[in-house]
Amino acid sequence: MNWDQFTWDLFQWDSATLNPNQPPQKIPRMKRQAYYPSRAADQVLWLENFRNKLTPYQAALALTAAQLAAGIADARWLSYILGTWLPAVRAFAPACTDATNLAMTGNGAALTALPVFTAPALPAGVTATFTGALNRLFALIQTIKDAAGYTEAIGTDLGLVGSQQTAPDLTTVQPVLTATVNGSKVDLGWGWERNSTFLDMCELQVDRADGKGFVPLAFDTTPNYTDSAPFPAALTKWTYRGIYHVNDQRVSLWSADVSAIEGG
Repeated sequence: MNWDQFTWDLFQWDSATLNPNQPPQKIPRMKRQAYYPSRAADQVLWLENFRNKLTPYQAALALTAAQLAAGIADARWLSYILGTWLPAVRAFAPACTDATNLAMTGNGAALTALPVFTAPALPAGVTATFTGALNRLFALIQTIKDAAGYTEAIGTDLGLVGSQQTAPDLTTVQPVLTATVNGSKVDLGWGWERNSTFLDMCELQVDRADGKGFVPLAFDTTPNYTDSAPFPAALTKWTYRGIYHVNDQRVSLWSADVSAIEGG
């Protein structure tokens, strides 16, 4: 069986492992508001600032007790997810990949032992909220900005004033890829090229020099990717390329091809 990829990325297993003929689908990346940071570490700081400073403005913004409580709960939950849970998941990912490789290509001398992930404990007062927490926060912020008592000073204090960014010509933007052999994996580097506000994901393809040409590798919503497919026995050049998507449609130019030589 040809196992093209097995890795943990963000919140789900790469579906190519379960169906090698189907490209792995990622959760689409939400369109960010201008005030909302793009880096997870900065998002945690923003969420903590928002939830800590919201209560004093309740009366001025005419927020109900339910709106206030829900906004604070969503912010605290997302802060835990982004600042505690997700880093723990990413630290756990290499153990999952190693166990998978052993299950497929180990020496047969021992039973496969699958690692078990234990989520970090919830901080006191933090509870899980319904899905769509960031959508609800953005909707609450729109309500705040529409309130008669809203001022620029309140918006600045809550972190609701962002810089304006001119939309690029999406037909001309192009990912920049790098490919580096790292042990038994290939690390693919890519980024948003300063256009993260306007793009949803990057489609990655690979040509493994097996006569199939370029085939789907991943639809990635966060920069950088690890191709942990088993290396071939003989020295082989794998070639990669990428293209941006918006609303599940290609909108840009393919990146320049990048290659890595592995195997042997």
